Amino acid sequence: MPSAEPDRNTRDAWTTAFFLVLVITAGVGFYAAFHWTPAARARKLKNPVPATDSALTAGMRVYEDHCLRCHGEEGDGNGEKASELSVAPTNFTDASAMNRATDGELYWEITKGRSPMPAFETKLSDMERWEAVDYIRTFAAKGVSVPGQSKAPRNP
Repeated sequence: MPSAEPDRNTRDAWTTAFFLVLVITAGVGFYAAFHWTPAARARKLKNPVPATDSALTAGMRVYEDHCLRCHGEEGDGNGEKASELSVAPTNFTDASAMNRATDGELYWEITKGRSPMPAFETKLSDMERWEAVDYIRTFAAKGVSVPGQSKAPRNP
């Protein structure tokens, strides 16, 4: 009678391979979930919308309509919905972090979204997304005032 040993060795090899693939897949998924990196070409995108009074006012409206509930009135990531999210919203008042991000990266993040943040590619025009970038920048900038905003200038 033939030995069952080759079948057992084959089964063990397949089981090991299966678990190896499972671990690698989980690792890639974990990395992707916590390392949201815009495409290299997004970093190079130049903002075509100068941060004029009208652009900042329009960006403030976009922020109030689409971002405020999670990112907060002060842009600090402490909006009323923030505690309900699986990923903390970005703190736009962190000047160091904001200085590392290019306008193109911020635009890409707004455009593409990432759970729990929705993508705004089809919800906002290109112009509205760039205006939002201009406005978001004001949270980390010292002494920047936005037209129509009664609050004191924001500090990082």
